[in-house]
Amino acid sequence: MKLKLAILDLYNGTKNKGMQCIKDIVNTYQDQIEWQVYDVRQEGALPDTSYDIYISSGGPGSPLNGEGVAGWDQKYSEWIDMIWTWNQSDANVKKHVFFICHSFQMACAHFKLGSIVPRKSMSFGTFPIHQTDEGKNELVFSGLENPFYAADFRRWQFIQSDEDRFEDIGASILALEKVRPHVELERAVMAVRFSDELVGVQFHPEADSEGMLEHFQGDELKQEIIKNHGRQKYASILRDLKMPGRIELTHNTVIPNFLKNAIELLHKELRLAA
Repeated sequence: MKLKLAILDLYNGTKNKGMQCIKDIVNTYQDQIEWQVYDVRQEGALPDTSYDIYISSGGPGSPLNGEGVAGWDQKYSEWIDMIWTWNQSDANVKKHVFFICHSFQMACAHFKLGSIVPRKSMSFGTFPIHQTDEGKNELVFSGLENPFYAADFRRWQFIQSDEDRFEDIGASILALEKVRPHVELERAVMAVRFSDELVGVQFHPEADSEGMLEHFQGDELKQEIIKNHGRQKYASILRDLKMPGRIELTHNTVIPNFLKNAIELLHKELRLAA
């Protein structure tokens, strides 16, 4: 029997590469997983607990007051609570969740782990991600260098983490953004393990170099990036995307590690429950 996976689409209908990248990764496990997409923000659709694994996407706008069909954000919060409560029961086979970017910010806000605030300027491009001591032993990062590189596009950030709250729920910070010695601003949190089954990242591990190169070389987006960020930034993005040890390695590592671990643990639990 195949495991069931739900993809939560938080893009609110905006044009993106993220959803296709997530689907492409999940499809490499088609002999073990069947999956379905839920349009959370346009339709208010959310999966129930019949699924084993969940991947919640990035998306545009504020993670604190996002646009979409009325009430979707409250339903999303209730869905997180539902999964969390389910996993607290020793009698249940656990549910595994991976949060990406916008979803990550919403989860951090939901668990009251710190401050979710606008950035002084938008993070746009490919950047080094630095693992914390906990991150160095994190399974989803296994196979990556420290730092590793990832696609990072965001106007919001998670800062001022609440250590007491982290301890209360058993969460840990796995990664921080690039070191900026010339900027007197706190480094944003880039990855959190909320529990043994729930993990999230601020960046876009689903991004693949080939698809992003094609996306960024389109004339409309190229001109927009040059206008807003300059030719030097545009050139640096293309250069990083062409380096095999950067974005492509992260693409081939983070979500696949999450899925392989979830599949292995679920099969063990299902055998014990049989």
